[in-house]
Amino acid sequence: MLTFETLQGAALHPLLPALARLRIEVFRDWPYLYEGDEAYEADYLRSYAESAGAAVVVCRDGETPVGIATCEPMAGTHATVRGAFTAAGLDPARFCYFGESVLRRGYRGQGAGVAFFRHREAQARALGLAYATFCAVRRDPADPRRPADYVPLDDFWRKRGYTPYPGLTCTFSWRGPGEAAEQPHTLSFWIKSLDGAPLP
Repeated sequence: MLTFETLQGAALHPLLPALARLRIEVFRDWPYLYEGDEAYEADYLRSYAESAGAAVVVCRDGETPVGIATCEPMAGTHATVRGAFTAAGLDPARFCYFGESVLRRGYRGQGAGVAFFRHREAQARALGLAYATFCAVRRDPADPRRPADYVPLDDFWRKRGYTPYPGLTCTFSWRGPGEAAEQPHTLSFWIKSLDGAPLP
């Protein structure tokens, strides 16, 4: 049976190496196609341990981490994300930013995705934030690297109450498997009101 725990601060430090390897493993696949580096990933995750209000939801099979999902007040996240909201006339101080949600392939379809959203939304509400948001990478549906059995998550996200926000995007660069240099990628934002108020 899968278990879920929301961790913050120093409680994250012993898990950083295992969580870094997990990110690398899952993000190599479509749609992210991300070539990670263990030292960079551990340093990235360490920022959640050191950021006020940030949390990591860890999914375990027994004692083994098999998935993670992250969240933090947007005021403390990447300047690229904050800048996209500010440019669109949205106040970052009202948002909880949901970072990655990664889960090993063999554990998908068992409710982990729903649990990840539930735990992160609880953290956002505890922080008094009005909205939750995340971004998803845009990929060409005709890309030959797209697996034949891939099912987009758009319907799943809508069932969780998230709505794509037209025109709100940001750009991050990363190196894909087999690529010599980083390439820019556009990501689109989805937003949910946590208190029933209209979307901004």
